[in-house]
Amino acid sequence: MDDFRFCTKLDQTLLLGMKARSVHELLQCMRLAPRSSIYFHTHRFLLTHNYLTPEPSNDFAYWVTEVLNDHTLGEQLSNIDIIGFPTVTDLQRHLVSLIERHLDDDPRPRQCVQGEEFHFMASRLFVLQTPLFAHTLSEFAEHLAHVSVASLYYHVFDARLRLDNGENDFSQWFRSQSLSTLADAVLRLDPYTCTLEGLRKRLLVLIGGYDKH
Repeated sequence: MDDFRFCTKLDQTLLLGMKARSVHELLQCMRLAPRSSIYFHTHRFLLTHNYLTPEPSNDFAYWVTEVLNDHTLGEQLSNIDIIGFPTVTDLQRHLVSLIERHLDDDPRPRQCVQGEEFHFMASRLFVLQTPLFAHTLSEFAEHLAHVSVASLYYHVFDARLRLDNGENDFSQWFRSQSLSTLADAVLRLDPYTCTLEGLRKRLLVLIGGYDKH
């Protein structure tokens, strides 16, 4: 039986040299942007505001609404249910498709003033191993209760980008331990509607229920 090793992380923000001044350019850049950039602009709020219940927003929606003053497209982008896409690749395709449809309906060339461009960014991830291993579900729960929110974020959210198969590190480990029902229950949690501490509590409740079986 493989142990689960808890890790944590540090991030370094990178400018990718891609910028947009209009919705048309945003679309062109979005088609070419790496998955890591799409992930960065749709997820970074979750960690930087980890004590607040996340708002359903992302950097694209904010820029289109506040800088280009295109409230129709901004609302469509902010209403995207990120959890509904099993992979970042699927999310990127949806974003591209949504903007394409919007431009078909409203091709007006909205353009920002100089200095207000949308700069595509991504994160360089530095993974740090902790001394915490779990061999059993009880050990897993004990460590989960004490790891940092950065560790929680790494194993739940960053795993979506790294694995790109609809799993996170926790669900994947549970499945490898023949705990597929628990793995499925973890994946059914919506981690985008609670704080990271709230997510930790929900996970512990789920695991506690299965640990009694």
